[in-house]
Amino acid sequence: MGRLMKSACLRRPLILIMQLTIAYIVVTFSTTTKKELSEDPHLVVNGISSHDLHQGKLGNCWFVAACSCLALRQNLWQKVVPNVEEQDWVSDNPDQNVGIFHFCFWRFGEWIDVVIDDRLPTVDNELIYCHSNDRNEFWSALLEKAYAKMAGSYEALDGGNTAEAIVDFTGAVAESIDMIDGHYSHDIIERAKLFEDLLKVQRRDGLISCYIMPLSSDEFEGQTEMGLVKGHAYSVTEILKMPLEEKCLPWQKTKKLFMIRLRNPWGKSEWNGPWSDSSEEWKKVSQAERKKLRLTIENDGEFWMSFEDWCKNFTDVDVCRIVNTSFFSIHKTWEKKMIRGEWKKNRDPMLNRAGGCLNNAATFFQNPQYIFDVKKSQDKVMICLQQKDKRIYKREGKGDNLVIGFEIFKVEANREYRMHKVTVQEKMATSMYIDNRMVFSKLCLKEGRYVLIPTTFRPDTEAEFILRLFTDVPSELRELTLHRPRGACLDILRGFVARVSQVKVHSVSRLRCQDPYIGANPYIVIKCENQKVRSPVQKSTLSAIFNTQAIFYQRNIASPIVVQVWHSGLLCDKFMGQVRISVSPNYPRSLQKFQLQDRGSREDYDMPGHITIKVVTSDDLVEF
Repeated sequence: MGRLMKSACLRRPLILIMQLTIAYIVVTFSTTTKKELSEDPHLVVNGISSHDLHQGKLGNCWFVAACSCLALRQNLWQKVVPNVEEQDWVSDNPDQNVGIFHFCFWRFGEWIDVVIDDRLPTVDNELIYCHSNDRNEFWSALLEKAYAKMAGSYEALDGGNTAEAIVDFTGAVAESIDMIDGHYSHDIIERAKLFEDLLKVQRRDGLISCYIMPLSSDEFEGQTEMGLVKGHAYSVTEILKMPLEEKCLPWQKTKKLFMIRLRNPWGKSEWNGPWSDSSEEWKKVSQAERKKLRLTIENDGEFWMSFEDWCKNFTDVDVCRIVNTSFFSIHKTWEKKMIRGEWKKNRDPMLNRAGGCLNNAATFFQNPQYIFDVKKSQDKVMICLQQKDKRIYKREGKGDNLVIGFEIFKVEANREYRMHKVTVQEKMATSMYIDNRMVFSKLCLKEGRYVLIPTTFRPDTEAEFILRLFTDVPSELRELTLHRPRGACLDILRGFVARVSQVKVHSVSRLRCQDPYIGANPYIVIKCENQKVRSPVQKSTLSAIFNTQAIFYQRNIASPIVVQVWHSGLLCDKFMGQVRISVSPNYPRSLQKFQLQDRGSREDYDMPGHITIKVVTSDDLVEF
């Protein structure tokens, strides 16, 4: 089982929020009162920018940081704030202003509309929550209100996770990176890999935020010696390779430094170390390059850092990837599959779907199970498990996320029924178990069939979830609901399923050479009754490890299991030997090594080569 982790919830003390709620004053932008806040209100003034918004007295730096990230991507922003011109106030005809606005959020797998009026909380005619630099601009304040409505109240926004808000804005998949566990502060190779990965995310419209985890509550919102605020979300506004100096000679390469730009939602309190606004390091950069980077020497909350210093100072990073599923794109296109599921308890073990994590061995396989195929020899796979947001229940004391995660097993190539125990299968991956709304993993899996089991940490915990799987080619993700083959009328004639056998071909060795240049291209065929499973081809070898698995539900328990080895030729395939195994529940459940034999009338003759196989058989059809 993966590590149990506690998610970061960036918040201010609740007592402050309660005091502000008591001081809550409502005004409107009606013709009689709009002058209290603005003479000429608009959703947007002079375009959108990450500088358009500042955090107010609410402890939601995580939300403001997410809005700051969103403002960097106009195409994403326009989906959240649609039809700006149609929604905007009409200055020269106030009677047309109906005072209604709508925003769009991606909520648990679907886009929803949230409609609000134009009333905003103020004290002494000043906005007390999120607000813009320009007194006439209100998109950020209204967006915050719409989000608060979806969450149940402004108070519910006290404390949260930047990645969750970004996912609500975009439908992205969120990955949390522990900078300490990744050793990015001192491992140069891993740091370079992280930079290239984040650079790719940023170039493909992904959004990134980061924070410094305080060691205790006393350190919350305390500043480091370099001016960074602990327990506070920062948005990443730029990542690039910056030229340090002009080339003296044509053949010399320009030195480049990995750089990252951040923004503090407060609109002030910046990094004061190397590459801060007025540091000496900027003298190494040409005036043209500084202009290109839009370097400003003012305390506006935005600042540059070297990527190395960033890795050394920040402890946690949230990376939100906008996964490209469009076929009309120059970038990599992913195949997406999304399934809704539920952890639901039941006294009947065959119907229970709330078994808890792998620590609960007796109930773990009672969880929902999903099967998918990797059809390439090797494929990158992204998995996102998401539970429903419980922020709306915060007032009732039930707003905490559940601890969730998942396990992945490589299973038999022909499995179609639920797993009940690990025998020949291999556990391939375990996600972290954490009380985040989302758990994400990025894996590289070999060709084959896999079972993914999402779980809560504790058994008997009920909740809904969505599972999103992204692969290079269609994965055919689907839920496993049956425990064994269903009975049918034809079973009276053809016989009833009476036995289940699992076969795992581990390896072959010392095969006969089939080609003087390559040796052989062996593959495996496993057969029983009228079913068969074929393995991928192993190229240019006389000894190979396959780990190919198959499962057979036998009607005739006397039918042997036949495992054949073939050579994949240019014009035709060539038989290289086989073994026939008659099994029973008492058959040894360990790896067995066999001499290859001929087939047909010559099946008693040995052929060059050995094969190592594990067979597990049971008359209990739901044992495996």
